Amino acid sequence: MPKPSKGPRLGSGPSHERLLLATLAEQLFQHGKITTTQAKAKRLRPLAEKLITFAKKGDLAARREVMTRISNKSVVHTLFTEIGPRFAERNGGYTRITKIGPRKGDNAPMAVIEVLTDGVAAKKATVDEAEKVVKKAAAKKAPAKAAATKKDAE
Repeated sequence: MPKPSKGPRLGSGPSHERLLLATLAEQLFQHGKITTTQAKAKRLRPLAEKLITFAKKGDLAARREVMTRISNKSVVHTLFTEIGPRFAERNGGYTRITKIGPRKGDNAPMAVIEVLTDGVAAKKATVDEAEKVVKKAAAKKAPAKAAATKKDAE
């Protein structure tokens, strides 16, 4: 019997798990973010990342591979025309899991999984902001060092 490769089983068996993850992936790409349990979000993330990587390739073979997992053609079209090109310059890390409070009925730990909207541009902007902060800090330290050396000289 094949054993699960990552994490515990979701649902009753392997076929149910495949259908569950395919439906979650379809809803994720359709809506941009979904609220689900942490276990399901953790199991969905690798599948979603692989499907987005296929969408980045954009060829017919990749489209057919995605169609084996997601049967909704409009969602596949959205994946290949909007989501895939958005991450053309990014290598992995297309989704984010944010933990939220427990579910009211059964106290199950919940999470929001979402497809990132910024791509690489925000990452570059963050690096630029960090460089500005470092330059400002260095500029403040330079006069302070000059004043300290004057005091030492006296």
